[in-house]
This record gives sequence, structure tokens and C-alpha cells, in this order.
Amino acid sequence: MMTAALEVSSPVGLIAGGGVMPFAVADSLIARGVEPVVFALRGACDPVAVKRFRHHWISVGQIGRVARLSRAENCRDLVFIGALVRPALSEIRLDWGTLRVLGHVLAAFRGGDDHLLSGIGRIFEQYGFRMVGVKDVAPELLMPEGCLTRASPDQSAIADIAKGRDVLRALSPFDIGQAAVVIGGHVVGVEDIEGTDGLLARVARLRAEGRIRAPVSRGVLVKAPKSGQDLRFDLPTMGPRTVEGAALAQLAGIAIVAGNTLVAEPQAMIEAADAAGLFVTGLPV
Repeated sequence: MMTAALEVSSPVGLIAGGGVMPFAVADSLIARGVEPVVFALRGACDPVAVKRFRHHWISVGQIGRVARLSRAENCRDLVFIGALVRPALSEIRLDWGTLRVLGHVLAAFRGGDDHLLSGIGRIFEQYGFRMVGVKDVAPELLMPEGCLTRASPDQSAIADIAKGRDVLRALSPFDIGQAAVVIGGHVVGVEDIEGTDGLLARVARLRAEGRIRAPVSRGVLVKAPKSGQDLRFDLPTMGPRTVEGAALAQLAGIAIVAGNTLVAEPQAMIEAADAAGLFVTGLPV
């Protein structure tokens, strides 16, 4: 069942990283009659695609600037959306607003990505803003439950999916990653700082080197949010590029938790999976 969108005030501020998701969310808001204002992160957000929307450029660490601009734009609600490579502390451009809460920023950096994003989110809440998630403002972008493709998981894949979910639950307290690859009951890779694309490339390389000898078209990429994760931040994301990586890794398919995973370009993703003979299925929470 599709989650209802949260009632948000207009305009909504989108703190936007890389990829297509920030613009999909912005289009979804416009379709609901809500104006998006994009705060585009330099070095991450697409400088061409962002021109379609009212926007301001920001650098990582400019919390004070984002707060000032958000107030000037009358944005009460803010959303983090899009890909962002975790910066080193030395790469952050501190402004006066950030220096005022530097202790909180340093504390946020001491944990994993979920800890970092939720920590930064709490800082904005201290400034008086409301942090909302894509689940709240654009629920139609979330993965639905059930199989979306012509191919569907067989009994071997179902067993691999169950093991992958168990592995991700066990790793959740360590704030490591949101994906694992299981082939024939063996965990052959877990998402790390390289992300899902890097995980799939690693599995493809291990197959090419003969380190993975399981038959082709076996194994599953399983994606799920971490247990206890603040689902306003850093939801798992997949799209056509994920399907391409799974095909190169010679997997049988992809299983992702429904309602808690963002889907970029869903029609293109399904078409790519059907062309490659992969299944893509949404798992119950």
C-alpha cells in the first residue's frame, strides 16, 4: 500500500547531492502544487539539470548559509536527497553558522553515514526547520512490493534473499552498508564505502578471476535500510545503473525492501532488467 504524502508547507527546500533523484523529487512536489527550492551541493549536484528549478549553490559545511537562504525563501521544511561522497573534515568549508555548532558537527562525523546525516539533520532542527524525508514528500518514488519484471526469483534465489536480509540486519548496528550479494547461500560481498556500484563491480571482478565459481545467473543483490535508521535520511537507492551492475556480476536478480528504497527511472530500470533476464522484486518490510 502506498504511503500518503505528508502535508508540507510550500516552498520545500531540497538539499541536493548527485544523481537524478533530487530532480525527480522536485518534479513530484511541483505536480502536487508545492514549489521546490534546490540548495545544490557544489561538486555533486548536476549543474545543467538544476537550472530547471529555483536554486542556490552551497558547499558542504555551509550550515549557516543554508539556514539563511532557507529563511529568505520561506522554506520551513527541508529534505536531504541525492548522492554525496562523504567529505573529509579538511574539505568542509566552515561558515559562521557552522562554527557556532562545530561541536555537534564533529560529533556527527564520528559515526557512519546514517549517524552523520541524522546528526546534521538535528542541527537544522535546532535552527527551527523541520527535516522531512522522501517517504513524506514523494512516496510514489518508493519501491512497491512484489516482482516488477518478467523473471521472478526461484527457490534458490528466495533462500539467498533470506540470508542477505539476515546479514544486513546483523550488520545494522555497525552502520556499514545497505546491500549484500549472496550466491548459493554464500555471502560473497557486503556494501562498503564504494557503494552498491562498487560492490557489484567487485563481484564481477571476482567472477572474472575465478574466485566465484558459481554458475552464472545465480545469486541476488539484496538491499535494505539499516535497522533503527532514521528513514528521512540516506534511503537505499536503485535504478538502471544498479541493474547494469547486477547483469555484469552475472546475478539472477535484485531484491529490495519495498517502501524504504528509492527507485530512479523505474520504467527504464524494469526494461533494462527484462532485457538482461534479471528479476527485480520488492520485499515486504
